[in-house]
Amino acid sequence: MLPDQPLTAAASPSDQPDVLVIGGGVAGLWCAYFLRLAGHTVTVLERGAVGDPDACSSGNTGFVANGGVPMAAHAGLWHGLRSLLRPDDRLALRPSLDRRRLRWLWYLHRDGSPEQVRRSAGLMIELKRRSLQILHGLPSNELPDFTPAGVVQAYKSAEVFERARQALPRAVASGIRLRELAPDELRELEPDVEFDIAGALYNEGGGFLRVPHFLHSLARTLTGLGVELVEHCTVEGFEVAGRRVSAVRTGTGYYRPREIVVAAGSWSGPLARMLEVDLQLEPVRGYSITVRRPENGPRGPVLLMEGTVAVRPCDDELRYAADLTLTGMDTSIARRRVARVLRTVHEHLPAMRRTETVQTWAGLRPCTPDSLPYLGRAPSFDNVTVATGHGHSGMGLAPASGQLVAQLLDGSAPASELAPFRLDRYAAAPPRLRPRPAKSRTSTAPTIGGSQ
Repeated sequence: MLPDQPLTAAASPSDQPDVLVIGGGVAGLWCAYFLRLAGHTVTVLERGAVGDPDACSSGNTGFVANGGVPMAAHAGLWHGLRSLLRPDDRLALRPSLDRRRLRWLWYLHRDGSPEQVRRSAGLMIELKRRSLQILHGLPSNELPDFTPAGVVQAYKSAEVFERARQALPRAVASGIRLRELAPDELRELEPDVEFDIAGALYNEGGGFLRVPHFLHSLARTLTGLGVELVEHCTVEGFEVAGRRVSAVRTGTGYYRPREIVVAAGSWSGPLARMLEVDLQLEPVRGYSITVRRPENGPRGPVLLMEGTVAVRPCDDELRYAADLTLTGMDTSIARRRVARVLRTVHEHLPAMRRTETVQTWAGLRPCTPDSLPYLGRAPSFDNVTVATGHGHSGMGLAPASGQLVAQLLDGSAPASELAPFRLDRYAAAPPRLRPRPAKSRTSTAPTIGGSQ
């Protein structure tokens, strides 16, 4: 993982780095990490502070389990619209006639076919598997905030649990280290927890990052390697010469890098449009609630599968993360969404009713219709690369994504095929909207856990 010769810090800040990474969230930091290991001088621009409480990378649970279900599996345009408009559903849509959002919703509908869901899930699992390998390979002093604990997947309903059990061989065949937990095994893993569930599976290959501490640790590692981190720096525009961006204009001055990586999360869409690059990227609001951890709280991460709520312990706190709300760039907190998350937790873990809330958070997850990130060159430019769209699985997808971006810029053989992540995969205009037949819905959603 690390180079044979130690890298040294840059002598002084430079406005002409080899690579300018726009975005200091989890995707941008991992891109900077692998680019620096490859020997490039790297500068990272972050619109706020790294690990800022308002950032998407700060408010999630940090799950990096090697599973996941594409968002399209839960919500087709027609079959899911009724569910999306229910106030208490895990998915919510603010009515809008915005053409960009309607186009994104059509692609979400299209990518919810069983074939596409299986394809996207397989690609997500492969990226997460490689990310886990990267995390396991890091020296403990370089990234002390990674806990390689397995993830319990809890099922409230006997019917849904039985479907998950039936799908278990298929999940294992896809590379997920998943097995059924007998009641005594669950008690051994979580001896103090009162579960009100029908059954549970266990993802042995999972783990979680201690967020936001992990971001601060990674930023310190990058600084030690010589990466320049520039916080509170907004990009205002680009200067273009032919097929190259010659300069990036910011609120603090100009940068003239050889290469540019756009990895700014939900802000990547507006930045890309400045360069006439149209990404199918929608900011989707997610919630997390942090509470004081009681003595009988979970000691390891738990996924409440039917309500799609992730529960992560950290020191004396528990964090619950869930929900997907299409509301544009709005990060206001809807109390009914918070109530739904808490209700789901209390139904599965009754003792958690007696907890003290420390923080309620909402942030924007950059989501593509197929839940796969954008990783590739901008079609109209020779020196612009995009790394965004990691959605609700950013912590689990970003390490492998950063490695692929560095390989792409180096011209070396990528660790996996980049075609599924290309920027122009939604270039064709959607046809007239038609309902998808009910029989085309997939039942894979209850089977495999993911990241929050």
